[in-house]
Amino acid sequence: MEMSEHICSDDIVIAKKIKELPSDDSISHMSHTFNALQCTTRLKILFLLLQGEMCVKEIKDALGISQSSISHSLRNLRQLDLVRVKKEGRFAVYYVADEHVEMLMSMCREHVEENK
Repeated sequence: MEMSEHICSDDIVIAKKIKELPSDDSISHMSHTFNALQCTTRLKILFLLLQGEMCVKEIKDALGISQSSISHSLRNLRQLDLVRVKKEGRFAVYYVADEHVEMLMSMCREHVEENK
C-alpha cells in the first residue's frame, strides 16, 4: 500500500467511516478469534489442518503434546467456527471450517514471513 500525505477529514467523512465499522457483535467475535490465535498450540493445529483432516491422536502425535491440551484447543477453535468436526466410525475428524480461515492463516503467514 502506497503512503500518501494525509489530509484531515471533515465530520461528514468521519461519520461515513464510523458507519462502515462492523457491528459491535462482529467486532467482539473478531476479538475472540484473534485472542484464540494468540495460542501457539492452536496456530499449529490450524496449520496442520490446512494440510488435511486429522483426528486428535494424529494431532497429538504430530505436536507431541497431551491429548487434553489438544482437545481443549480444538474445543476453543470449534466454538469460534475456525475448525469443524465430523464422525468417521469411532473417530472424530477435524478440518478447517472454510476458505475464510484458510485465507486468514495464509495471509497472516505471508505477512509475517515476507519481511524476514
